[in-house]
Amino acid sequence: MKRTVILLVGLATILSLLAAVAFAEGDEAAEKKEEVKHEYIGAKKCKICHKDEYTSWLETAHAKAWESLKPEEQANPECAGCHSTGVSSKDELLTGVQCEVCHGPGSDYKKKSVMEDREKAMAAGLIIPDSTLCVSCHNEKSPTFKGFDFQKYISDPKGIHVMPTSEEAKPEAKEAEKEG
Repeated sequence: MKRTVILLVGLATILSLLAAVAFAEGDEAAEKKEEVKHEYIGAKKCKICHKDEYTSWLETAHAKAWESLKPEEQANPECAGCHSTGVSSKDELLTGVQCEVCHGPGSDYKKKSVMEDREKAMAAGLIIPDSTLCVSCHNEKSPTFKGFDFQKYISDPKGIHVMPTSEEAKPEAKEAEKEG
């Protein structure tokens, strides 16, 4: 009788553990399903709404980053990773450091109705860039690295692009409206 009880308790424990593992794996699978893979759309699509920024960006080293590489460097993933944006949903290599390197793949936040709501846009993949993002490429691993001053860099239109001038486009203006 004792053996049967011990066996049943052991069996119940094993079944409970298996159920817990299966439940945890189910949660992980659900999380993976919920993960949305935002896709790159390319700077030309960003240009439709952000003409001034796009035109200014064309004059920056970021826009010309791919062309600054030698052919053998373009074939090197370590170089290509920082000198290109990624691959579009149409399997097109987006050369140069385009908008989406800094602002995130735009497939899900490109609509005007989403872009007008910062929280919605960020939930859809928009990134508000900071120095952490920049130093993922501008660091000691780069053979041409000579230091990086984030504040100096972002204040120079030739560093990234001209910043939006309309009050609606400035996040701090929107925040002040909400608070005021």
